[in-house]
Amino acid sequence: MKKISAIFCLTLMIFLKPVAGNASLADPPNWSQWRGPFFNGMAATGAPTEFGDAKNVKWKVAVAGRGFSTPVIWGDRMFLTTAVPTGKGASAPVDSAPAGRGPGGGAGGGEEHKFIVMCLDRNTGKTLWEKVAKIDTPHEGYHRTYGSFASNSPVTDGKYLYASFGSRGIFCYDLNGKLIWEKDPGVKMRMRLQFGEGSAPLLHGNQLISHYDHEGGSFAFALDKNTGKELWRVNRDEQSSWSVPFVADDKGRKQLIISATKKVRAYEPDTGKLIWECAGLGANVIPAPVQQNDILIVMSGYRDPKLMAIRLGREGDLTGTDAVLWSQTRGTSYTPAPVLFDNKLYTLTDNGTLSCFNATTGEPYYQQQRLPQPDSFKASPVGADGKIYLASESGYVTVIKMGEKYEVLANNLFADEMFVASPVIVAGDLYLRSKNNLYCIR
Repeated sequence: MKKISAIFCLTLMIFLKPVAGNASLADPPNWSQWRGPFFNGMAATGAPTEFGDAKNVKWKVAVAGRGFSTPVIWGDRMFLTTAVPTGKGASAPVDSAPAGRGPGGGAGGGEEHKFIVMCLDRNTGKTLWEKVAKIDTPHEGYHRTYGSFASNSPVTDGKYLYASFGSRGIFCYDLNGKLIWEKDPGVKMRMRLQFGEGSAPLLHGNQLISHYDHEGGSFAFALDKNTGKELWRVNRDEQSSWSVPFVADDKGRKQLIISATKKVRAYEPDTGKLIWECAGLGANVIPAPVQQNDILIVMSGYRDPKLMAIRLGREGDLTGTDAVLWSQTRGTSYTPAPVLFDNKLYTLTDNGTLSCFNATTGEPYYQQQRLPQPDSFKASPVGADGKIYLASESGYVTVIKMGEKYEVLANNLFADEMFVASPVIVAGDLYLRSKNNLYCIR
């Protein structure tokens, strides 16, 4: 077993290049951001294969309020956010987005909430501290099934924790819960059909980078992560999108990538200056970008779905040029982010099919394979030690073998649970945040 673990760690060192945030191979026990230490959905260690609500559960704790943010971990501390109604203003009217409320949109608006940042001991589930970042009445709502006022996952550099509540502001704490600074972005976002806010910020060097793509004046900006001082801000001709910012590496030149409906754009991280842009994705872009060598892979899965590979190294408008190496329209995800490992890209559709593509050529090893039971997904998959973990809306966590052939290893059930937050794997432990509870599988 030790030999196998050593081989896996060596494989990680070869194939996983951290290109976003402050993750490095020196700190694999941490899960400092939503997509893990390497920003590609891969964990640095393995996790249990078989478990359930009555098997291999080390601890389970209830989480008050409503929050679908994925927890982050540094050392023995786990951080997450939630929003708890105060009971005031529940009958107040909800502002309408430009296109009105869509099916499922607009829940919770007009009701006062406490916006809470929590720190737990990851070994026991014990709450170490809890801070109310703000008490506010949101101006509009969220998707009543999949949304919350605490869907933006926090991020940490091991010194500070950064929690974004979108229109309610960004809050910086030390790891003991002391508020260091807070930033009002100066906007009340108007999301399409009131589906809610939810894009996580990104740490890059000394910067904390966020984008606010919505129906009324989109923009991106960078803050000094130590002081909250705004370093730059750029306007964006965009509509509502939820994809997180990503920093790609083009032969040592860093590029800030923001994937969105009208165009994928690359900016200079230090200045916000536009480097290149490329149209081609569909509406409501949510999945996070990933990088394979000099190839950037972006995805959308709503109207006009597209999985698209763009070669880095160009400038200007790349739309329709040979910089777009390949594309696929089948097996794309609307919500879950992909997993990228060993030149294989794994995509999970919201209606429960899994695909595996050659990340360099776009050719599928398998495409739209059905899972053991009909299911729906909003949580992003996570890879670990040759396995992919898929947490579903109906409480199943299916474990699939990584590789060119589709193979189900286990199908684990948590009865009466719903997973929207993504799994987290640290030091051999699997953490699952459901709609109401937080589990440690050990």
